[in-house]
Amino acid sequence: MAIPGSGPPLLGRAMECSRLEQLLDDVRSGSSAVLVLRGEPGIGKTALLAFLAERAADCRVVRIAGVESEMEIPFAGLHQLCAPLLRGVEQLPVAQRDALRAVFGLRESAVPDRLLVGLAVLTLLTGAASDRPLVCLVDDAQWLDRASVEVMAFAARRLRVDPVAMVFAVREPGGEQRLDGLPELEVGRIGDDDARRLLASVLPGWLDDRVRDRIIAETRGNPLAVLEVPRSASPAELAGGFGLPDSAHLARRIEQGFVQRFRSLPGRTQRLLLTAAAEPTGDASLLWRAAARLGIAPDTAGPAEDEGLVELGARVRFRHPLVRSAVYGTASPEERQDVHRALADGTDPAVDPDRRAWHRAHAAAGPDEAVAAELERSATRAQRRGGMAAAAAFLERSTELTPDPGRRGGRALAAARAAFEAGAGDRAAELLAIAGLGPLDELQRAGAERLRAQIAFARSRGGDAVLPLLSVARRLEGLDADLSRETYLEALAAAVIAGRFLDDGDMAALARAARSAPPGTDGSRPVDLLIEALATRFTEGFAAGAPLLRRALASFRRADGDGSRGWSWLASRAAPEVWDDDAWYELATRQAALAREAGSLPLLSVAVSSLAYLQVHLGDFGAAQALLDEDVVIAEITGNGRIDHAALVLAAWRGDAREAARVLEAEEPAATGRGDGRALSMVEYGTAVLENGRGRYDAAVDAAQRAASHDELVVPGWAWAELVEAGVRSGRREPAEEACALLAGRTGASGTDWARGIEARSRALLAGGGEAEDLYRESIERLSRTRVAAHLARAQLVYGEWLRREGRRADAREQLRSAHRLFSRMGARAFAERAERELLATGEAVRRRTEVQRPELTPQEAQVARLARAGLTNPEIGARLYLSARTVEWHLRKVFVKLGITSRKDLRRVLPDPSRPAAGAGSRPAPGSLAASAASSGSRRPPSAAP
Repeated sequence: MAIPGSGPPLLGRAMECSRLEQLLDDVRSGSSAVLVLRGEPGIGKTALLAFLAERAADCRVVRIAGVESEMEIPFAGLHQLCAPLLRGVEQLPVAQRDALRAVFGLRESAVPDRLLVGLAVLTLLTGAASDRPLVCLVDDAQWLDRASVEVMAFAARRLRVDPVAMVFAVREPGGEQRLDGLPELEVGRIGDDDARRLLASVLPGWLDDRVRDRIIAETRGNPLAVLEVPRSASPAELAGGFGLPDSAHLARRIEQGFVQRFRSLPGRTQRLLLTAAAEPTGDASLLWRAAARLGIAPDTAGPAEDEGLVELGARVRFRHPLVRSAVYGTASPEERQDVHRALADGTDPAVDPDRRAWHRAHAAAGPDEAVAAELERSATRAQRRGGMAAAAAFLERSTELTPDPGRRGGRALAAARAAFEAGAGDRAAELLAIAGLGPLDELQRAGAERLRAQIAFARSRGGDAVLPLLSVARRLEGLDADLSRETYLEALAAAVIAGRFLDDGDMAALARAARSAPPGTDGSRPVDLLIEALATRFTEGFAAGAPLLRRALASFRRADGDGSRGWSWLASRAAPEVWDDDAWYELATRQAALAREAGSLPLLSVAVSSLAYLQVHLGDFGAAQALLDEDVVIAEITGNGRIDHAALVLAAWRGDAREAARVLEAEEPAATGRGDGRALSMVEYGTAVLENGRGRYDAAVDAAQRAASHDELVVPGWAWAELVEAGVRSGRREPAEEACALLAGRTGASGTDWARGIEARSRALLAGGGEAEDLYRESIERLSRTRVAAHLARAQLVYGEWLRREGRRADAREQLRSAHRLFSRMGARAFAERAERELLATGEAVRRRTEVQRPELTPQEAQVARLARAGLTNPEIGARLYLSARTVEWHLRKVFVKLGITSRKDLRRVLPDPSRPAAGAGSRPAPGSLAASAASSGSRRPPSAAP
């Protein structure tokens, strides 16, 4: 394998070169291409990148390299990648432009979400490729700072049909895991014959066969090792057959060869090369400023260039990344401190304060408060730019350099918090241990305990963190009342998720403690009201807690976004506990809007899951599916796991037994493993719905009883309603009556039309004669005034079934037709088939609509089509789905072909009417909506809403 500029071809790399040529062909034809080259040091990854750059002469090429000493400077690698493209920043959408400026320190702003930065980079790259293909080459990606590699990986995963190539080279073992899942090419060792030809190209003339064989054996097919033989082995070794020692690791042996050449240079040249190795950006002007401070003249560079170790031009480029690491690794601590001090002095503090601080930190020989304080300020700037990993690194180094033990503990605690928020829980725990060694004040010690509990909860998502959070909340009562109350709410939220995995006594103790906590500075905050409501709910029961929950929900609905953002997800989950569909709709949709506005994908993932549940009950299964599809996209982007019980509930309402079984098989053990009792209860509730729809009532009874057996938020009430219907239909009247009594206790305390409608339906199922009819009519009337169309259809179905059994076929047909129509339009197949069977029993033939069969849209095509139908432009759709505008256009073309249409306006004709923001209760339904279908049978309800 040849090093760029050395002349010989890439021997032994025919397959790899062919793959790279194909990659270029794909990009030239308008498609994107992504590839991760993995291999050991010296194996030829850098040479392959150079080969690709040479072949891409007709493309725009951006080439960067990660540097180990710069791994903790936030977005340093991203700045390298985007610097040649910064002219295109002005063409970005405002939010993306501001996010990119913020992370590059070009403007002061709030922390931009990492994925919004990723979308900005994606848009910048695809825009730069509008004239000619763009090829981005990233060497030594394992040494990129964490923030940069996450954003680059995001962009790489979202490229589709854009003429952009991204090729990463990663050193193995211990390569960059955040690139996992991208297409890979393992760069292996070359064969012996190719190694011999490569050796001959750099060592012409006669060579003893035994010596050649020894060299080939010891270099083990590593091209760089072969190329370094003439420079690292003496003539005597070559003549006598003595190779490098067998015991050394190959990469170390290669580095040692570079070290030998480095040590042969004049002393001032060595110092210049060390300064260049410590300055990762390749900024030649900074190198010469630092060199001047070290008393190094420009003419000292000649021997290093003659030796082929470095090129000093407009930018500084080492022959190979191993040269840089060899030069830096061989220097003494004192030598490194000297060059870092010179680089710090040569760096403009107004232009690049963070890099200056980092060089000063490397120059410090011992504790230095001035440097520690400067690093702390750099951490603050990193946090503003969203570089939490960098902030943690700055604070950790600041801790090491802090002479005062008290300040050292506080900075270690701040470093631990930053590491936790960056997703590095293990490192956060280590920093917490360091913080514990210093004298912390009482508030800091409580903060450390709180963070330790938060780390435990993030790891397990179970009940293990509840008692530690409770302990911290109590400890904080006399120190910071507001923080204490928020910690109580964290404990309550953890307990809600843990559900059945938390002992009843622990839940009661937690709720009592939270309820008796001292008031905060402003007891009317939505957060404080929610704490009081949940604590009362779990100490005195549902009836006592329901009025307080309604009050808390009203407060969240009145609060502005910033006032409720942190806990709106929990308020949204509490709304269906009191059967408040209006509050649920408003809080869930607002939560999703806030998450989209902030560009926060973790928050958006929670929001779309809650909103998907809501859409199921509204009867808009298409909107629910779109939200769950979006959650898949979010999981793909972030690499986070998904909680799939919402998908099971949707499949259950659809009557899709196969899909429900698939999700159940994966979700049940996953929920058990993470200690998520609420998820298990939702799975059991979904199973009860599925079995009721299919008419398997005994199985529905069993599932509903399991779901209702734990006193958790929301689920028991829903499960009792399923249990009443399943118990009546299966002849198991006793559990049905018991469930109805329990249900009435909750619905009566809630008092909403949704609650009263469900109660009336359940009581009607157990009643007879005129009482049953009055209750069925009351149920339909009440549910028609709500958003929950799925439950309205269920009420019409059971009323129609009762009417048929009473021999009133004409009356039964009216209800069953309406139920069948609603279920069919929702896609609730099993319930629709139940209604159809009942209609047939009344003597009415059901005419099924025949539809032209078209190729099925993929989930992403369906998402794009829905948003285009709603009037969003391609860039707006791209921002919503984290795609480039060109990719959106590509998906739309495929949608048009599959649907047999030619324009966006045709989407209104061939796609179902999209959901719209709901009007107030009792408003006139939109023509063609599910509400209109309900209204046609004498009921009224507002249309459902999409996010």
